[in-house]
Amino acid sequence: MDTNRARTVVTAGLRGLALALISLYGSLVLLILTVVSLVFIPLGLGLITTPWVLAGVRAHADRRRLLAAEWCGVRIPPAYRVVPSGARPWTRTFRMLGDPATWRDLRWLPVDMTAGFVTALVPGALVFYPLEGFALAFGLWRVFTDGTYVGWWYGFVPVGGQGSALLAGLLGVAILVASYFLTPSLLRVHFLLTRSLLAPGQGELAERVRVLTETRRDAVDGSAAELRRIERDLHDGAQARLVAMGMDLGTIEALVEKNPAKAKELLARARQSSAEALGELRDLVRGIHPPVLAERGLADAVRALALRMPVATEVSADLGGGRADAPVESAAYFAVSEVLTNAVKHSGGDRIWVDLHHAEGALRISVTDNGGGGAVVGAGSGLAGIERRLGTFDGVLAVSSPAGGPTMVTMEIPCALS
Repeated sequence: MDTNRARTVVTAGLRGLALALISLYGSLVLLILTVVSLVFIPLGLGLITTPWVLAGVRAHADRRRLLAAEWCGVRIPPAYRVVPSGARPWTRTFRMLGDPATWRDLRWLPVDMTAGFVTALVPGALVFYPLEGFALAFGLWRVFTDGTYVGWWYGFVPVGGQGSALLAGLLGVAILVASYFLTPSLLRVHFLLTRSLLAPGQGELAERVRVLTETRRDAVDGSAAELRRIERDLHDGAQARLVAMGMDLGTIEALVEKNPAKAKELLARARQSSAEALGELRDLVRGIHPPVLAERGLADAVRALALRMPVATEVSADLGGGRADAPVESAAYFAVSEVLTNAVKHSGGDRIWVDLHHAEGALRISVTDNGGGGAVVGAGSGLAGIERRLGTFDGVLAVSSPAGGPTMVTMEIPCALS
């Protein structure tokens, strides 16, 4: 037996069981919350709760998209319309309800908790159900019967004694052999079902053009805001210091013969101002495009970023020695930087783990902290800005942050390494 194949089968079985639980309970809870929230819209309360509930539905769907790509190589492109970050609750509610992608998510929820649950459970059952047959064959049948009546059914085998228990064991062997060949493919069926419901259907090209137009507009707006920030920092920081230093040098020129002591004092102050201006210019350049990112690549740039964090931050990177395009690296770097900043400011944790790797044509980054949880993607959230930044590159962001923690922010950007 191929050890790697066996490991793949067992892993697929475990993933199937986990997906079955997520599909049943996660989709059921979100569907109930969505229905209740929509019912309360005429009363006004739903206008406040609906954006948060729908954001949770989107995060649930995005998480499934990530798992589909990572576990089975099934790509499910998102096509959500961008909602202005400063929009009022009722504007966000009706913008999200007017998005066809929202209704695709909502149609997916009942299917996920039924057919999705079954298609996830089957690969897990194929791997682990044989264990029950083996246990019956080795004597567990005595717990259910004394050999005078049928006390248990294993599949279609009625177990009433040692002979029928051995048949149950043989059936378990047959199921185990079937799982060796079928389990990974059956797990892929679950994600293909998910893609059939979540992926844009008719008018996909037009929908894609619209999404790209919105993300391009966001990128342009972000670039304009960045230029304004640079101008403001130059005007208020380095430029002001250089002007003051020029004035000090003019005064030094007038005092150098009349009052050498005062001239020396002003010269020391001018030297200090020049050092501070140089430091501010370096910080400004690092904020535009860190030199270590250009020279050493994303992995080393994130490691350098981790060293500057006030909490212990571990970085694990496996990019195979390759590099993504410069715009992708820059977007990934600043996304990680903002997630780390949010974790330090809001999580209350004392440890952060960053994992970067490239697989199946996508750069995947996860940032995990041991804080108190409760992070959400919503209006005014830094995570919403990160989501828009990644959307420019067809990227996806998913957040898992239950109350009490831990928080995991996962990002995926389709790209090739050179």
